Amino acid sequence: MPLQRRSAPFDEPEWVFELKYDGFRALAVIEHGRAQLISRNGHPFASFADLAEQIAASLPNLKQAVLDGEIVDKKGRPEFRDLLFRRVTPCFFAFDLLTCNGKDWRRETLTDRKQELRRLQTKNMSSVPVAADQTDGSGTALFQRACETDLEGIVAKYKHGPYVTERENSTWFKILNREYTQKQGREELFERERHKEPVVGWHSCVLVPVLD
Repeated sequence: MPLQRRSAPFDEPEWVFELKYDGFRALAVIEHGRAQLISRNGHPFASFADLAEQIAASLPNLKQAVLDGEIVDKKGRPEFRDLLFRRVTPCFFAFDLLTCNGKDWRRETLTDRKQELRRLQTKNMSSVPVAADQTDGSGTALFQRACETDLEGIVAKYKHGPYVTERENSTWFKILNREYTQKQGREELFERERHKEPVVGWHSCVLVPVLD
């Protein structure tokens, strides 16, 4: 599900707000005891194969599921360059559920999808964390916290919205911290490293069908 942009935080009871983790957005595709982490471009993150195995092992009773989440530092911090060059231990934060054991959850509300995700984790005694930094209705305070702790920003999500793939229909909005320090030199870093040794998410991948 793509993110649209808003320029300023807001407070609204029909919305939830989450910290924006500056890692690698990924889908965790789990099927019959195996898992694969897929990038936004539909490529498997081959460099995170070990993490995918850990996700599958933490959900032993699950036949099939697709989780939307973020690959971040295990501490929950967005140490992007350290994560990029594998200087920290990666962890997968799951914050949404697309499908589970034959049921398509994408037409359900965000609230229902999150409740099912938490139930799924409890049932399986999963160690895969749900993004815990979520608040109902108050985006302004969370955004202030993100700025004070030098995080990228927050994401606002409409509680009753379905999971969609069309940007114009998306009810997820990113609100960015303009003073975020790790954004400096980001594009230059990517362009430089794309022409060197394989970097996570750029060269170590093969094409797979893109999910709806």
